[in-house]
Amino acid sequence: MMDKKVKESLVVMTELVLPNDTNTFGNLMGGRLMYWMDIAAALAAMKHCGAPVVTASVDNISFESPIKLGNVVHIEASLTRSFNSSMEVHLNVWGEDAIQQYKYKSNEAYYTFVALDPNGKPRKVNQVIAETEEEKKLYNGALRRRQLRLILGGKMKPEEATELKALFVKD
Repeated sequence: MMDKKVKESLVVMTELVLPNDTNTFGNLMGGRLMYWMDIAAALAAMKHCGAPVVTASVDNISFESPIKLGNVVHIEASLTRSFNSSMEVHLNVWGEDAIQQYKYKSNEAYYTFVALDPNGKPRKVNQVIAETEEEKKLYNGALRRRQLRLILGGKMKPEEATELKALFVKD
């Protein structure tokens, strides 16, 4: 199993916002965007591990700017870090008004995927190699985000969260 660089998992997905994708305000519906984001994130995770994956969690979706009918959506997804069988994927979403020719940030999020073996059981995944300063920042923060997800999901006790101990346990 070969470790892979962040850039090897990069997926850029582009969609056009059509009338069926919008709400009554002419904005892209959040659920439709999350659906597209889930696809882009799954593709990035599959590129990294070379196996089928399932969504384990979605967190920290921050909506900054709406994307209007007729605008273009650009979703960039890449791995931040992998653990035993799970992988964290960071997504940035950009809206683009192709007529006025400007691009703007719409939102970002973190998705977690688990790789599956042929029997549908979790399987080990290769590690992520972070190269750039931004990749290293996201890589280092991934352990804290993972521990927070596990605590909130009741799968880890706060005192076991080595990276978050100072936030939850007083000495």
